[in-house]
Amino acid sequence: MAEKKTKTPAAEKQPQAPKKEAKGKQEKKAPAQEHKQIKIKNRLGDFYKSEVIPELKKKFNYKSIMQVPKLDKISVNMGVGAAVSDQKILEEAVAELEAITGQKASIRKSKKAISNFKLRAGMNIGAMVTLRHEKMYEFLDRLINVALPRVRDFRGLSDKSFDGRGNYTLGIKEQIIFPEINVDKIGRILGMDVTLVTTAESDNEAYELLQSFGVPFRKKEIKNA
Repeated sequence: MAEKKTKTPAAEKQPQAPKKEAKGKQEKKAPAQEHKQIKIKNRLGDFYKSEVIPELKKKFNYKSIMQVPKLDKISVNMGVGAAVSDQKILEEAVAELEAITGQKASIRKSKKAISNFKLRAGMNIGAMVTLRHEKMYEFLDRLINVALPRVRDFRGLSDKSFDGRGNYTLGIKEQIIFPEINVDKIGRILGMDVTLVTTAESDNEAYELLQSFGVPFRKKEIKNA
């Protein structure tokens, strides 16, 4: 009878050990969750909320803040016609576009076949990036304050490149105006088109919006729509 009583206490204490290890793991993960909540402030995004919205609301007599136009997205398009004969040129262009925008680029394919240029339908001939939210404002900030001032004999942007629906497109002839591009490592000079898409209902409202951000226009010749 004495031998049966000795084995029961050890069996009851064994399930309690894993609970202490689980608590220890939860305590180590807590600091990592607090670190993910940190957000980087955006200069132009905050400027739009604090300065641009009240200014445009007063100027155009908007009844609601929702009527104030805003910058919706920025599209950066780089066409590479030389990629028809050498696809490595397109690969270099994609890498440069991603370095400039800080976002992965999408490849653009030809829609039609042109025999004179040896172009077939579906060939890779360009790259494009669409920027929104924080990355959009960060790119616009660098474009206005860093890249455009590096253009040789820069006298301001033309105000005749609006499309009639509140969107503005500017052409850049050389990608080397962006400091992210190392001049000594590029294969050739490439240009790009930058389209600023706004929610404005007229070109005049879009002009005032972009000018409030600091876009350096030469002069205003747009008539009120």
